[in-house]
Amino acid sequence: MRVVSFSEARKHLKSVLDTVNDDANATIVTRRDADDAVVMSLDYYNSLMETVYLLKSPANAAHLAESIAQYQAGKTVTHELIDITDESNSSDDNERADGDIENA
Repeated sequence: MRVVSFSEARKHLKSVLDTVNDDANATIVTRRDADDAVVMSLDYYNSLMETVYLLKSPANAAHLAESIAQYQAGKTVTHELIDITDESNSSDDNERADGDIENA
């Protein structure tokens, strides 16, 4: 994590902002007589907030930890994804599956 003084950050604000966006990392801005602050990209912030949200629930945190352990132990299975843009699935077929047309 990069550390810059408030004076340097003010002088080179564009560079500081470009760096946090390009590096997907945060920069600490130090100040003499006040608390330090952190500058980070919006994407990095959103990623951190999503992680906090997912780990807030102890059950979810345990499930994620178990999933990571299974992945690291090679206990995962890869499946081929279905192409939902396949033309064989017409909109009529999808509506029938929902029961909309048959009940009309």
